[in-house]
Amino acid sequence: MKRMGLIFRAKANKALDRAEDPRETLDYSYQKQLELLQKVRRGVADVATSRKRLELQLNQLQGQSTKLEDQGRKALALGREDLAREALSRRAALQQQVSDLEVQHHTLQGEEEKLTLAAQRLQAKVDAFRTKKETLKATYTAAQAQTRIGEAFSGISEEMGDVGLAIQRAEDKTAQMQARAGAIDELLASGALDDPTGMAKDDLTAELDRISGGSDVELELQRMKAELAGGPTSKQAIEGGPQDQQTPKFDKQ
Repeated sequence: MKRMGLIFRAKANKALDRAEDPRETLDYSYQKQLELLQKVRRGVADVATSRKRLELQLNQLQGQSTKLEDQGRKALALGREDLAREALSRRAALQQQVSDLEVQHHTLQGEEEKLTLAAQRLQAKVDAFRTKKETLKATYTAAQAQTRIGEAFSGISEEMGDVGLAIQRAEDKTAQMQARAGAIDELLASGALDDPTGMAKDDLTAELDRISGGSDVELELQRMKAELAGGPTSKQAIEGGPQDQQTPKFDKQ
């Protein structure tokens, strides 16, 4: 079972690797960093809002304290020590609240400064990550395009190889057909094969061709003999002497 689980996890991991696009992962990480930065900024804003609210309360309490102090002075001036004591007692209570609020204000102010500094640092990191992200995405896209071009060229090379083989086969078949056509022409010219497109020769024509061919051979043989004997070489001499020689006439009976 452990082995099957390992095999399943390995295959699932391989499938995830094929499906994963690094550019999408980088964009997702950048989006998460932006969300974190936004949370930090909201935290800074919340702290600043609380600090401002405390400042308003402090200003209000300080105003009341000043007013009570003035009232105590007036009461003493009028000889009302009891009223002056009451005013000063109220002022003392307000001063305690002012002191507590000042401590809280100081704490919030320090927290605000820390969050502001953290936000600034996080902003710098997010900006650096964004630059790195765009660089990596551009590099990955270029590498992907280069890979696709290489694969395309590889496919073209394979196809060109197949085309080359097809051309070679076509050339071989063409040469074979040309050789066969030439052989057939030679056989037809020599008479070994009858020309299927021509008219068959009759017996008379064939016999005349045979006699004519034989006569030509005899005439050529007589001419050669005459040349060797030093006699006339013309065709007329070979065929039977001068032109004025007449054929003997025979009487009709």
